[in-house]
Amino acid sequence: MKKNVKKELIRLKTVSKHYHMGDTIVKALNDIELKIYEGEFVAIMGPSGSGKSTAMNLVGSLDVPTKGTIYLDGTDISELSESDLAQIRGKKIGFIFQSFNLIPNLTAKENVSLPMMFQGTDIEDREAKAEELLKLVDLRDRMDHYPNQLSGGQMQRVAIARSLANDPEVILADEPTGNLDTKTGEMVMEFLQKLSKEGKTVIMVTHEPELAEEYADIIYWLRDGEVEKVTRKQGKRFVRV
Repeated sequence: MKKNVKKELIRLKTVSKHYHMGDTIVKALNDIELKIYEGEFVAIMGPSGSGKSTAMNLVGSLDVPTKGTIYLDGTDISELSESDLAQIRGKKIGFIFQSFNLIPNLTAKENVSLPMMFQGTDIEDREAKAEELLKLVDLRDRMDHYPNQLSGGQMQRVAIARSLANDPEVILADEPTGNLDTKTGEMVMEFLQKLSKEGKTVIMVTHEPELAEEYADIIYWLRDGEVEKVTRKQGKRFVRV
């Protein structure tokens, strides 16, 4: 019987990111290797300054490497123009930020509709999809509220709905519970886990090992710009791979 082989969705191959600060070169990432497969819940874990935010920017096509190659769904995106990267981001990747990044003068529904507008979706379809997504995150009674009329948990749920607007293959969550109380954070994490079980690839950047080990399938542990170790869940525990 043929084994069901998951598709490799994202690969970072000997990727480095260096920044020039005066005469000094800061090596934010140095020759890292990552492989992310379709439907996985991946955590990129590390203390402050480990390079995890830089890794997130590269995985999410928000930045390009100093050297090395990044493949997204088989396409080498390392040297694409910003406009081409923006198109790929819009179609394939949904972003959830710690600070929510909602536009204050747009309602919840308008915030969720925005990514679809950039992809050329017509207004009726945008509004219908935005309403559907806000109902999915249990905000049917908050669609016409502005961000300053919402709690932190409600804003994060709007951000999750917005990340799903273009039905992306990948959800990239940057410290998704960082500004939330424990109960709301658990609800957000359970929703992300549900998306993963439904086939979305979820990549979470965090500095909290308990969060990573509770929800992720595989954890990339970064330190000083390098992958220190990789662990994968087997049963109820993580083993080094």
